[in-house]
Amino acid sequence: MPDPSCHPGNPQPSVSSLYKEGSRRRIVLVAALLVLVIAVAILSAGIGTVSISPEDTVLAVAHACAVSIQNFLHAYLPAVGSWYDAIPFTVPSPSNPQAELIVVGFRLPRILLAILTGISLAVAGAVMQGLLRNPLVSPFTLGLSSAASFGAAVAIVIGPAVLGGLLLVGSNSFVIIMAFVFGWLSMLLVYAISRARGINQATLVLSGVVIGYIFSAGITALQYISSNEKLRDLMVWLMGGMWGASWGAVLLLIPLTLIPFFLLERMSWDLNALSAGDDVAKNLGINVNRLRLSGLMISTFAASCCLAFTGVIGFIGLMAPHICRMLIGNDHRYLIPCAGLLGAAILLVSDTAARTILSPVEIPVGVIMYVLGGIFFLFLIMRARGRGLY
Repeated sequence: MPDPSCHPGNPQPSVSSLYKEGSRRRIVLVAALLVLVIAVAILSAGIGTVSISPEDTVLAVAHACAVSIQNFLHAYLPAVGSWYDAIPFTVPSPSNPQAELIVVGFRLPRILLAILTGISLAVAGAVMQGLLRNPLVSPFTLGLSSAASFGAAVAIVIGPAVLGGLLLVGSNSFVIIMAFVFGWLSMLLVYAISRARGINQATLVLSGVVIGYIFSAGITALQYISSNEKLRDLMVWLMGGMWGASWGAVLLLIPLTLIPFFLLERMSWDLNALSAGDDVAKNLGINVNRLRLSGLMISTFAASCCLAFTGVIGFIGLMAPHICRMLIGNDHRYLIPCAGLLGAAILLVSDTAARTILSPVEIPVGVIMYVLGGIFFLFLIMRARGRGLY
């Protein structure tokens, strides 16, 4: 019997039309995730000890932005400021007189820090998995989190005793700097070891695991010799949270997150070629070793910058890329932004739950992420049934 799909009245869709339809679906998903992040951010800004309606939340942010623009123009561009004052439309103040102080002064920096951290960790995980063709690779399995934690532990436990007279020692800034430096150095060390042995994805992963164990041993030793007060500070940092949120941190992290994101997005075509194997990528003219080095360094930079402010937050770099691959496949042009937005949404929802479930007591968001990550991978194992994780 002839196939009815081959009948002249039922023409087969062309490859071009199938490709455009698939791209359209992926773009719609990315746009939907962007809307989701914005909606969750608005709801999160209104949830807390003092509840604020979504309307007042939006008005608080809009009014604060309008006032800031007006002050900036009057200070630096008086002529434009006069023109700005003549505009008949003004942004009304929120009906709740406390809304602007609470939302803009306290909650919004924390929300933006969670969004930036989720984007950085998820994008870094997606790119590292693509570079090494391993679904279990993330900034944490490559030793980055252990190294950043060791840097913070050094700053907290022995920094004031050894370098007590230097500027910033004993402050949060010193902890942030040490966490970033050690996180960055860990990836350089991993790459140096893999280069000495011959660069391949298996060597890189094993090197990261070994480096992570070494830094974990250092953290344990510092915990053992620390005083009760310093041990508490160290444990709080290791559990991860948005306690370091401030407008200064957010303004610093915005370019440190967005610039690596666009640089990694430019590598998406090369990552797609690399997914077919090193030999295929080399035949297409891609310098595989340089691609891996630059991709890993940029990903490490983005993740280290955010982890230095938040402490250790796990599973974002594993969960978000896995879920996005289930939804849109392995095309890194869409996978990278999709993973970043989904990571931002997951971390923002988790942080909102962390600060509201037992309010006014706050749970470290790292604890919630470990629970979510464990449940998610149990689901993957049960779903796979010997077919692989995805």
